[in-house]
Amino acid sequence: MASPQPLRDKALENIRFIRDTMERAGSFTAVPGWGMVAVGLTALAAAGLAGPVPAAGAGSGPATRWFALWLVEAVLALGIGSATLLRKARAANDPVLSGPGRRFGLSFLPPIVVGGVLTIALSRAGQVTLLPGTWLLLYGTAVATAGAFSVRVVPLLGLCFMALGVAALFGPPAWGTALMAAGFGGLHVLFGTIIARRYGG
Repeated sequence: MASPQPLRDKALENIRFIRDTMERAGSFTAVPGWGMVAVGLTALAAAGLAGPVPAAGAGSGPATRWFALWLVEAVLALGIGSATLLRKARAANDPVLSGPGRRFGLSFLPPIVVGGVLTIALSRAGQVTLLPGTWLLLYGTAVATAGAFSVRVVPLLGLCFMALGVAALFGPPAWGTALMAAGFGGLHVLFGTIIARRYGG
């Protein structure tokens, strides 16, 4: 005859179950893994088309072309990310405008708005070489802060972007496009695959 399970072990199991349930209930789980992979692939294509960041004295033509290509990529990534996030949220019955989804969005948005403002200011001042670091750093900040309300791997993704942003800001300007390819391309593909496999879609 099997001995009964000790009361202490049963209580620990119940506490673990409650904690896991509360974590899932308090997390926005609709971060789209395969959508991130698609965004990463388009970013790698954009990096290949854009080429290196134009040097300070290269003239307005190359800088305008480089900037325009990355702007198109940003709009395309926003469309892919939004569409796949909404589709995954609907499938998982995870509300976007309330609870964790709302907190996720409100945490993600301010650094992105700051990034947009700084993009306008830096491009008007002709400081195109500072844009890769600014974009990587602020996007990483947005992902890290919003990730506090999502699955555990998302804040780590944000920290990786922030590290690349620091390298882009303080490293040689010629590294800019390669670091953006590593971040917006490579990190999105890597972490998107992890999220898709562990958390579904």
